[in-house]
Amino acid sequence: MAIDFHDDKNRNSYTAREVDRTWTETITGHVPFEKIAKAVDVGCGGGIYTKMLSAMGIPSVTGIDFSETMLDAARENCKTLPNITFRYGTALRTGLESHAADFVLERALIHHITDLQACVQEAYRILDSGGYYVIQDRTPDDCLLPGDDNHIRGYFFECFPNLRDKETSRRYSSERVIETLHAARFQHIQEIKLWETRKVYESKEDVLEDLRHRTGRSILHELDDQELQVLVAYIDNALPSNSPIHEMDRWTVWIAVK
Repeated sequence: MAIDFHDDKNRNSYTAREVDRTWTETITGHVPFEKIAKAVDVGCGGGIYTKMLSAMGIPSVTGIDFSETMLDAARENCKTLPNITFRYGTALRTGLESHAADFVLERALIHHITDLQACVQEAYRILDSGGYYVIQDRTPDDCLLPGDDNHIRGYFFECFPNLRDKETSRRYSSERVIETLHAARFQHIQEIKLWETRKVYESKEDVLEDLRHRTGRSILHELDDQELQVLVAYIDNALPSNSPIHEMDRWTVWIAVK
């Protein structure tokens, strides 16, 4: 029951959140954005990070996604920003010309890609010489961190070990990503571990309501409705009753230069 990114009922699953300040500070600490004129957000979803790239002062930002449903949501999300355009494409065939970008972002994308080499080679092709390539995703190690009041995702896999196996099987190790970047002739490759605030909830019930709607969590679409109720009850029992919840996710970020 994997998430259907083409289903209109999921169109707003990836539009509501704001980008965490920690993410912005981390990326700007490693990429000279004052020199970036054209950026591409591959697998842009609802345009959350596309919008942030525009806010960081990049004159031209292009969001690419394989789902027209997601692209419609992204256009609505970014309709007040004339320097952003969206177009249909995939990570393997963006449809962009060679050397078209100074910066390529692929966030939460590569775990959906079976041919990592082709994905990385396409990014290399569309980047101009000296351009920056940023991949952000979870490694198996990131996924297996235990659940606690901040790392709610860890409870998913404690409650459903089969979900843990599903999750880790689709994740690339950091070694594999770095090897693939080297093979594509990228240089100055860096690996960064990032704790990113996903959302701050006023109460536990707000967390549980988010979970019931599987909001922005594609892995929860692997559960049927009854299993989802079991997970919600499990997390209800695990979290404190009367305090705000500061939910964070652990990511790995790879930064490379063409």
